[in-house]
Amino acid sequence: MTTPRLTNAHGYAPESIKAMMALEASFRKSSLEHNLMELVRMRASQINGCAFCLNMHATDLRRHGETEMRIYMLNAWRESTLYSARERAALGWTEALTRLAETGAPDADYEALKAEFTEAEQVQLTLLIGSINTWNRLQVGFRAAHPVDETRDAA
Repeated sequence: MTTPRLTNAHGYAPESIKAMMALEASFRKSSLEHNLMELVRMRASQINGCAFCLNMHATDLRRHGETEMRIYMLNAWRESTLYSARERAALGWTEALTRLAETGAPDADYEALKAEFTEAEQVQLTLLIGSINTWNRLQVGFRAAHPVDETRDAA
């Protein structure tokens, strides 16, 4: 277990956080499906090892009817038949951009994206991926602790 580095990182940059929240609000107005956006957020958070964000997005997915198995299998989405072509394209793009230094955003990932998403959706999805990567860096960098339901998570 790690010790938080800051107790209220958001409080030190309120205008920047306000701008991030406005960006998040813009995604809700896009044509991207809610659960697709949450799967993207969760996959990036898996790659970045952000327990705070994993807790938040798994909870949100469950609240919006996502199955436990699709949440469990997300880390192995390439080997699973549980995800649609649209979700697979989004997850591939998420991995490519989250690991940008390693991948260089391959043409194959972009072609899959282009086959499933309009140009406007491509931009929105790319901004969403950038946004979750920023949130992950805030939470991991400052060691934010995820909430614990001690009645359920006692083990």
